[in-house]
Amino acid sequence: MLILMPLDAPKDAIDKVKNKLTYNGCTPHEIPGAIKLGIGVTGPSSKLSLDEFKLLEYVDDVIRVSKPFKLVSREMKYEDTIINIDGELIGAKKINIIAGPCSVESREQIFEIAEMLKEMGIKFIRGGAYKPRSSPYAFQGLKEIGLKYLSEVKKELGMKIVTEAKDTETLDMVIEVADIIQIGARNMQNFSLLEKVGKTNIPILLKRGLSATIEDLLMSAEYIVSQGNNNVILCERGIRTFETYTRNTLDLNAVPVIKHLSNLPIFVDPSHGIGIANKVPNMALAGIAAGADGLIIEVHNHPEKALSDGMQSITPKQFKELLTKVKLLSKILERE
Repeated sequence: MLILMPLDAPKDAIDKVKNKLTYNGCTPHEIPGAIKLGIGVTGPSSKLSLDEFKLLEYVDDVIRVSKPFKLVSREMKYEDTIINIDGELIGAKKINIIAGPCSVESREQIFEIAEMLKEMGIKFIRGGAYKPRSSPYAFQGLKEIGLKYLSEVKKELGMKIVTEAKDTETLDMVIEVADIIQIGARNMQNFSLLEKVGKTNIPILLKRGLSATIEDLLMSAEYIVSQGNNNVILCERGIRTFETYTRNTLDLNAVPVIKHLSNLPIFVDPSHGIGIANKVPNMALAGIAAGADGLIIEVHNHPEKALSDGMQSITPKQFKELLTKVKLLSKILERE
C-alpha cells in the first residue's frame, strides 16, 4: 500500500498516518518524491481500509501495490531513485562507470591501475579485498591488507571505492573503506547480510544471482530497502544457462524490464556476463544501449598474471578505447 501526501505536509499529520499504520501492525517507510511524499506500507496492509486512510488530513490518495516487491517498485515510487555519492549522481542522466581489477593483489598493482583510471576520468574503482570463490583453493583476496591498500588509494588519489562484503562478520571493516558495498552473485540471497547492509546508509551494488529470476533480484533488493537503506544499485552480471562458449549469458532483456518494474538504477557487468576479454567492450556498449545507468568492468594492467578473472579482464588501453565509444553512444542516447 502507498499513501500519498503533499511534500509540505506538516510533521504531525505525517506522524498521525505513521502511528495509525504502526497501531495496525504495519511498518511505514517515508519515500520522498519530486511531487509527493509517499509513505510505503509493508506488513499486513491488505487488512487496512483505504477509505479510512483517505479521510486523514493531508492524505491525497491511497493506492494498493500489486507487486510482491513493494518499496523498490514503480508503483510505490514512479520517479527514478537517484543516489548521490559526494556529488556523483547514480541513476540520473550521466552514465557512471566503475572499473578496476577483480581483486587487490598488491599495493603496487592497485595503485598502478588506479592512477591510470583516474587519468581517464574514472571516479569509482573496484577491487575485491575479500573474494568468495567457487574453489576453497583459489585466491581468496588479501582481506584486511587489501582493505588497507584500498583505503590508501581513496586517501591519496581521491577515488571512490567499490568493494565486496562477503559476510556479516567482516562487514564492519568493509564499511570503514567502501563508498559502495558490492553484494556478489553468490550472496544475493544471503538474507542476514542483506538485512545488515540495509541498516547502513552506504550505497549497495546488488548483483543478480547465478540462476536468479528478475523477481528474485528485486525481492533481495526489497530486503535492503525494507531496513531503511534506499541506496540500492541493481546489477545484471549474466545468468547460468546451457551455453558453454561464454562464462554466463548476459541477460540484457533484464535491463529494460527492470527499468519498467523498479525505481532503482541498474548497472551491467559485461566482464562476468560474457567472460571473454575481447568481447567485453561489445557487451558493455550493448548494456548502455539497453538502458543501463552504468557499467562495472574488470580492468587489469597485466591480465595474464591476474590472480582472479584474468580471462575476462581488459587492459587499460582497451578500456580507454571503450570509453571513447561509450561517449559517442551516450550522445546518441541523449545521456552524459
